[in-house]
Amino acid sequence: MAHEAIIPPGSAPPLAPYSPGVRTGNTIYVSGILAMDADGKTVGAGDIRVQTRHVIESIKSVVEAGGGKLSDVAFNQIFLADLGDYAGMNEIYREYFGDNPPARYCIKAELVKPAFLVEISSTAHLV
Repeated sequence: MAHEAIIPPGSAPPLAPYSPGVRTGNTIYVSGILAMDADGKTVGAGDIRVQTRHVIESIKSVVEAGGGKLSDVAFNQIFLADLGDYAGMNEIYREYFGDNPPARYCIKAELVKPAFLVEISSTAHLV
């Protein structure tokens, strides 16, 4: 089955050869999203809540550009540079996914640049 790249207007420039998202059939795969603006500058340096909100809003824009909505997200992979940010990330995460949260995992990982505190990758299934 062929896949279609999803590149929402105003999305951050990729740091490597990848698309922000890909739709294959009724599934949207969202690449790991970092807190970057359309110019590639870090958003919310040092603030896990600002970065988490920006990352989830960016995921939302990819999913919507692919024809879905945030509530279609079925699985998230969360990477934190510091597990001390777990509570702050969850505070914002809960605002977006609180009522019927997707499956997920969260691990500590060294992210591509030290300024990044969180990275989230998602899978959405459209009905």
